[in-house]
This record gives sequence, C-alpha cells and structure tokens, in this order.
Amino acid sequence: MSHTKQTSGQSTGGAASIEGLAQQAVDTAMERGAEYADARVVRLARETLTVHNGAVADAEAPDEFGVGLRVLKDGAFGFAAAPTTYSELADVLPGLARRAIASARDLAPLRRRPISMVGKADARGDYATPVVENPFMVPLEEKVDLLLRADRAMSGRREIVSRLATMAIQREEQWQVTSEGGSTHQVLMRSGGRIEALASAGGVVERRSYPNALEGEFRGGGYEVIRALQLDTHAERIRDEAIALCHADVCPGGKKTLILGGSQLALQIHESVGHPTELDRILGEERDLAGGSFAGLQDLGALQYGSKHVSFVADSTAKGGLDTRGWDDDGIPSRSFEVVREGKLMGLMGGRASSGRAGFAESGSVSRAEGWYSPPIDRITNLSLVPGEGSLEDLIASSEDGTIFADTVKTWSIDQERRNFQFTCEVAWEIRGGRRSRLLRLPTYQGNSVDFWNSCDAVTGPQEWKLHGVVNCGKGNPMQIAEMSHGASPARFRGVQMLDMGRP
Repeated sequence: MSHTKQTSGQSTGGAASIEGLAQQAVDTAMERGAEYADARVVRLARETLTVHNGAVADAEAPDEFGVGLRVLKDGAFGFAAAPTTYSELADVLPGLARRAIASARDLAPLRRRPISMVGKADARGDYATPVVENPFMVPLEEKVDLLLRADRAMSGRREIVSRLATMAIQREEQWQVTSEGGSTHQVLMRSGGRIEALASAGGVVERRSYPNALEGEFRGGGYEVIRALQLDTHAERIRDEAIALCHADVCPGGKKTLILGGSQLALQIHESVGHPTELDRILGEERDLAGGSFAGLQDLGALQYGSKHVSFVADSTAKGGLDTRGWDDDGIPSRSFEVVREGKLMGLMGGRASSGRAGFAESGSVSRAEGWYSPPIDRITNLSLVPGEGSLEDLIASSEDGTIFADTVKTWSIDQERRNFQFTCEVAWEIRGGRRSRLLRLPTYQGNSVDFWNSCDAVTGPQEWKLHGVVNCGKGNPMQIAEMSHGASPARFRGVQMLDMGRP
C-alpha cells in the first residue's frame, strides 16, 4: 500500500541517505542473527506558546533527532535507541544493532512464549498530513498577538483570578525500514490550543475552558486549525460562564436522564471503550502499570457492550485525526474497522505481536511509539461513536423535565479494569420545557462501562458530530505518551446515577 505525498512543508534533507542508513542497520541486525528487524529515524519539532494573566509565560521550541532499532531474536524483542544528528547517524547505527540483539538474547529466556507477528511490513511509500498553512512559518508575533487578544477578552471582571491562553504545534518526520522489504517516509503535523478562565466569587472557585480542558483541542493539520478555533472570539463567553458558575446551584443527585456533549463524550469513549479494547491490556501485558480490561477474547461477537444505538469505529485514516497516518510503527498500513456494532463487541485494537498472540489473522495497525526512543506498543487509535439522527436541540426538546445536559470534563477516575468510573464536568444545564434552563455546577455522574453504554437511547446526527483530540494518553513501562482523536455527537443516557456534590 502506498500513499500520495501531500504538501506539509519541506522534509528534512537527505531522505534517501537516511533510508539507506536505516537499511544498513536492519541488514546488520539480520546478519547478527535477528529473525526480524525494523529501524525508525525520527525528527520531532515542537512549538508551545502560553500567555498567563497578560504576559507570555512559556515559549518553547524543542527539536530532536534520533533513531530506534527493534529486533526479534529467539522469539523475543530487543530494542536500542540513541539521539543523534544527520551527520552522525552512520556512526550510531552499528552499535544499536549490537545492543538490540544483546537485549533480545537477555530477554529470550524470560519469555513465556515466542513472539509471533501477523501480517507483513513490506509497504513502501510516502505520506504527509494535509496542511493548508504551515504553522512553523506563521510569524511568532502573530501567534502571540492572538493569545494576548484572547487573554484581554477574558479580563475586565474582578471575579476572574486567572486567565490562560495557549497554543501548540508539532511536526514529526519519520523514516522506517523493515527486514521484510518495507520502506516508508511520513510527515505528520498537528496543531491546536485552548483558553481557560478561573473565577472566584462568594467563596466558590470555578473554571471554564474552551474548546476543552484536556490541554486544548488538537487536529491533524496546520495553523488553519488554530485559526478555526477563534480563541479570542469565545474568550468573553468563557469568562462570563466561569463567573456565572460561581453563583450557580450544585447539580442535584439521584437517578437522572443525562445528555453528554461531544467534548465530554470524547473522554468517556477514551476511558470506557478505548482502553478496555486495547488487545495488550486484555492479554495481561499492561497490568503492572496501566491496568487490564474487563473484556476478554471470549467476548468478541458476544458481549453486549452498549445499546442498539451504540457503534464505534477505529479509523487511522480519519480526516484530521491525531492518529491519522500512512502506517503504524509496525509498518502496517492504516485501516478502519468496527469495534462495536449496534452494541455488540466486534473488534479489538491490537498490533502485529498482540494480534499474533491472540490468534487473529491481521493487525489493527495500532502499534505506536513515543518518539525515536521507545519501542512500539498497542495504543488506542482514532476511535469514534457513529452518529445517529437529529440535532442536539431536537434531543433536548424530546427529553423530560429534570434531564441534565453536561459537557467539558473537570475531573475523573476509573478503575484498573475499566469497569467503574466517575466524571465531574465543568458545566451543566437543567432541561425544563424542552429547553436548557438553570445553569448548574459540579455535575458528577458515575457508572459501570457496559451498563452506561447500554443505557444510551439516542445519539444525535452527523451535523452535530465532531472529532476531539487527546494529546496526553499515558501507557507503558517506561511511560509513553500518545495522541489520538475521538469523534462524537451528543448522546442521551437513561437512569444515570448523579451525585450531589453540595452535600457534606
């Protein structure tokens, strides 16, 4: 499978030479007895800008370059990595082959069963994130000015005690060569940002964020993503809502009908569907740090994960997704597949090794590594709730009095098996007469993952659907951070347990 290369700024010079050097590292590992080898050379450039209370508080632009080599020897993986420069790459690679082979030999006696990988990493080609405006070419003054305008729009009220406006961009260029004939080159770009206002009034402190509270809203793309957020346009509304929340009633407790906005649903999907359907968790390979899963291999095709209104699709080809690329870090082409179909569990997210261990015929193309310094592991890819029908206003109008509409996460927790959870949102409204009525603070709900998704009786339509980015998903030992997106449109859930956070 090949991908047409699309304009995303200029790639690092010497691409052909880098691929040739990576091929030499793979060849060296194979000559030393490896059963399989792949080399990934990565250049990662980032830029982060933050304005806090009217002043630039953070301005960083790190740029790193390194290489990682993974081998399979005696049924065990070995891995070695090193930071380097283009001019020193040739000197670094031979040593990596020796170290990776040695680590595999050391680990082989400890393995329970030999690693067996499904599929073949023989793809060749180029892929680049479609970009309209290269964010690294936008003048720094223009970026700072946008954040300062947003900051000023959140000021002017004495109740506001803290203001934050931030944006971040990232460009990852990767060359990968495998011993199975694969040779790929990718340029992946993402951009995003957020604003936040913290208010204090009457002994109450509340926060409002836009577009969300999880470090911001990010999409694959260039500066056009940041422009589309219109941070300065939404700043005054966020300021006023933060103040209003300080005077709002606490959301009442009890069994309620709950409508969740897309931003909140994105995190709900991530925690209660994404992580439980990662194959390595199900196989017990993450229990030492990130935990396991309540789901098992025997549940495929059998577990009623949700109601008939609930379907989820994993898609590493989704337009604008944070895990949208040509190939995963196993070298397997991106793909789309069903995880849940009309409530029934149909698929799991696994890479070449975990899929081989589980007896699957193919990889889900979900193996990813953080930077050049980590080996690939199973990660949640872009995972989205399939939209239903109707608008949000239609859904609200058809809901009984006392229904709660909540959005934007504030705090959350979920157990190690991903069964039981509790979420508190930044904001909620009570539904009366088919409309949003009084503003409520601290809306907090809890539940069991399977019971919760089975309580869904409506999902709004494509016109309400939006892709939301997660940039801080931690997993692995040592810890790796990965990014992915979750598409959702607002949905309604019946009989959800709400907690009264105003009671002592």
